[in-house]
Amino acid sequence: MPTKIEKDSLSGQNTTGHEWDGLKELNTPLPKWWLYTFYATVLFSLVWVVLYPALPITGATGLTGWTARGALPAQLEQSRARMEPMLARIRAATPEQIAADPELRAFAMAGGRVAFANNCAGCHGAGGQGAAGGFPSLADDDWIYGGSFEAIHHTISHGVRAGESDEERGIAMPAYLATQMLTLAQINDVAEHVLSLTDRATDRAAAQRGAELFAENCASCHGERGEGNRDMGAPRLNDRIWLYGGDKASIVRSISYSRAGVMPSWRGRLDPATINMLTVYVHALGGGE
Repeated sequence: MPTKIEKDSLSGQNTTGHEWDGLKELNTPLPKWWLYTFYATVLFSLVWVVLYPALPITGATGLTGWTARGALPAQLEQSRARMEPMLARIRAATPEQIAADPELRAFAMAGGRVAFANNCAGCHGAGGQGAAGGFPSLADDDWIYGGSFEAIHHTISHGVRAGESDEERGIAMPAYLATQMLTLAQINDVAEHVLSLTDRATDRAAAQRGAELFAENCASCHGERGEGNRDMGAPRLNDRIWLYGGDKASIVRSISYSRAGVMPSWRGRLDPATINMLTVYVHALGGGE
């Protein structure tokens, strides 16, 4: 209940005149410096709302007309101008020359890492580890088209079976079942032979029958011993690194219906300097030759 305002004998503070069950409330107002600071922030926020975009609507809402989106092109241009001397050197050099120059290599690795994350990681993984379904690992030493600087640069520039460049990588593998070039039983024999290249065949008789079929239909691309052919983009079959799966069911499916992964040509999408930086970065992921 309200009582009269009085001075508290212990603290020396005045009371507010309020009392509850014998407890009296001290009158301890906020310090003036705190109040003045609070009023200043309120005033600042009002000025900011008037001058700069602060309302949840599209476009500039402040009197200055400034927006972060509008300022971005100028900031990007400043960034490009700052990096252009180094980019010009990257653009004029070959990937081999870039890798041999410590300064250029450090710049290329940093730029290549960003370019890879923006353009390549969606398929090849953040660390170049690849993914199931036809996205090869770039961090091992098994290369379909070659792992040299020149080969990597060519693959990035022209793509794989995308129909965007006359110099693109890859040819189509026949779909042996769909085109009735082989029966399902023959494909089963060929799959057993392919498994035998890594000592995994479960039917030796089928593997022996498949060897002849393999020589007639597959060896011209994949090699007599399954060693692969980089010029044609035919992967090795005598190791245990598989792009679409190395179990028998996956091999049968690959032979029956073919596999034809696609990678775009980046030559028209990325600056030559960026392609050079990507080449150096991919080469350094662990499997470059």
